[in-house]
Amino acid sequence: MLKQLRDKKTSKKIWIGLALIVVPLFIFWGAGGIGKGSKKAGIAGKLYGKAVSLQDYENALIATRNQAIIQFGEMFSQMQKYMNMESQTWDRLILLHEAAKRKIRVDDQDVIKLIRSYPFFQKKGGFDKTLYKQMLQYYFHTPARAFEEETRQNIMIAKLYELITQSVKLNDEEIRNAYIKANREISVYYISSVSQEFTKYIQPTQEELKDYYTKNKLEFKQPLSFSLEYISFPFTADNKKSVEEKIKEILPRIKTKEDLGKIAKDFKLEVKETGLFPQTGPIPGIGWPKELLDVITRLKTNDYTEVFNIESNYYIFRIKQRKEPYIPDFEEIKDKVKDGMVKERSQEMAQNKIKEALSQVNSEYKTNPKSLDLNKIARGLGLKYAETEPFKYGSYIEGIGSSDSFWDIANALEDNQPSEIIGMPSGFYIIKTKTRSKFDETKFEEEKTHFSEQLLNQKKQEAFLKFIGEAKKKAQAY
Repeated sequence: MLKQLRDKKTSKKIWIGLALIVVPLFIFWGAGGIGKGSKKAGIAGKLYGKAVSLQDYENALIATRNQAIIQFGEMFSQMQKYMNMESQTWDRLILLHEAAKRKIRVDDQDVIKLIRSYPFFQKKGGFDKTLYKQMLQYYFHTPARAFEEETRQNIMIAKLYELITQSVKLNDEEIRNAYIKANREISVYYISSVSQEFTKYIQPTQEELKDYYTKNKLEFKQPLSFSLEYISFPFTADNKKSVEEKIKEILPRIKTKEDLGKIAKDFKLEVKETGLFPQTGPIPGIGWPKELLDVITRLKTNDYTEVFNIESNYYIFRIKQRKEPYIPDFEEIKDKVKDGMVKERSQEMAQNKIKEALSQVNSEYKTNPKSLDLNKIARGLGLKYAETEPFKYGSYIEGIGSSDSFWDIANALEDNQPSEIIGMPSGFYIIKTKTRSKFDETKFEEEKTHFSEQLLNQKKQEAFLKFIGEAKKKAQAY
């Protein structure tokens, strides 16, 4: 049944006219949530200085999941592993708060109309009540009344999206420039100076390494680190109560700091370990639950945490090891010291060499701009000279990386004009344009309407993403 949702025409019927739920979900995907962490004493977290009840959070989590099911259909189970449901749930709560603040309302008839329009609730061209109940029970696992309230909220978010983005407009110049960026192909000649090519010339002595270590000790400081062991209890709406009963049996033994391995064995559970991880990094196998990270910084070795609910799992953690921040002795990290020194020195050598190349390039271009020979200059300095195949903005240039900087600079250069030094993660470059495809006015006019619609949607999404970011700051400011 849900495979209908994969059909492009079906998806279009669902989303067009709403502006709508697909856009917030897209933004949820990439936006980090707030308030993530433990769910204790019936409280999931705080937004705008007020507690969010565990029940409200879980209702929003179910609504977020159902929203994703509607968008991805039978692909949901595969796509779910790439989604941060907890983060998206907090985003949903924030957006509903912002919609309520603006007094956005949704009539019952709007809810009914949207639900009746979903193709997966239809049979023989019309809404089928029996199919509706079956889909809610077996696919969404949600009562009708709850699903209808979720739908009302989805429309509220859609109306909020429309309200926030209604002032976003495009002008002809913006459309033309964006079309050029999306379609123009450029190729370039280039000189490169890559730090890796200079590492063979750097053979520091033991004394030089010790001196480098002494001058850069703070770079090698290790942060506060932890190793955790834990037991987890995955749950669904169906088995949640039985899982919580099991946890109630375990808690008294946790409070007496009984060995976690023994507890796990008695309850036929598996003890897992994170290994040592820094306070500044994610917890291996868990992620970035802020409240948990905050809690463990206050605990000592062998202490237990309270029960944490993270993305449909209950957890109990024990601090297996707590390692305070320290600067390792030279002998302990001398290989890292050498790597750091070699990297720094080779970077300096590469940068100095490309500066020398630029000086010669500019001198030759000034003398005879029509016959600038990058290859000759590169050979004289022992640097690499090459040329690229035609590439578009946003593509990947083999051996160099993202094309964005090269495309922007090459597109702005005049014929035979050399660029300034371009710094990239892969090295330093000087380029000049080899070819640049011409602008096709006829094709542009043919595609302008469709392209403009896509560009406007993108610009609206960016505006809404900015709005969400600002709303999050407000939610955290109390």
